[in-house]
Amino acid sequence: MTDADVLATFRRSGALLEGHFKLSSGLHSPGYLQCARVLMFPRDAEALGAALGARVRSLGATVVLSPAMGGIVIGQEVGRTLDVPALFAERVEGTLALRRGFALGPDDRVLVVEDVVTTGGSTRETIDVARAAGATVVGACSIVDRSGGQPGLDVPFHSLLPMALPTYQPEACPLCAQGLPVIKPGSRPGAAAR
Repeated sequence: MTDADVLATFRRSGALLEGHFKLSSGLHSPGYLQCARVLMFPRDAEALGAALGARVRSLGATVVLSPAMGGIVIGQEVGRTLDVPALFAERVEGTLALRRGFALGPDDRVLVVEDVVTTGGSTRETIDVARAAGATVVGACSIVDRSGGQPGLDVPFHSLLPMALPTYQPEACPLCAQGLPVIKPGSRPGAAAR
């Protein structure tokens, strides 16, 4: 799957949005990729998971770990491609944690799977969850890389689509200066638009 194929999949599903968005990182942007709109189509989710899984197979993961909510569907599909369990971490009082009987240990080689990486914050948090459980993190991946190739991770990182949409600190956002209303389309609680 090429960059153009991935972008065409996003466009076809109406997942490439334009406007004034507050990302889950807190940054503002004139563009937003709503992965849930793509992943709601099982065949697209399967194709993206297969493509991403093919890129990371050599890392030798024995388990996939994704942050809830955005990473769950693509994590499941990458796990299916690699034929390994797909777990997710979810927020408990603002902190990512393993729940629902999920457990990791020293024998686990974890691949962290996300939908979109912008600052790498939730990916780092998910890596910390795995390491706190004693597991080895072999790498991380996402469908979309909005970090400009700089996710700030200490593990190998792969993505299907590098996407260079501009981002702004809220206090320096030209869209805010124009008075355009902010939309918060992401899934992280407590990050409502102003």
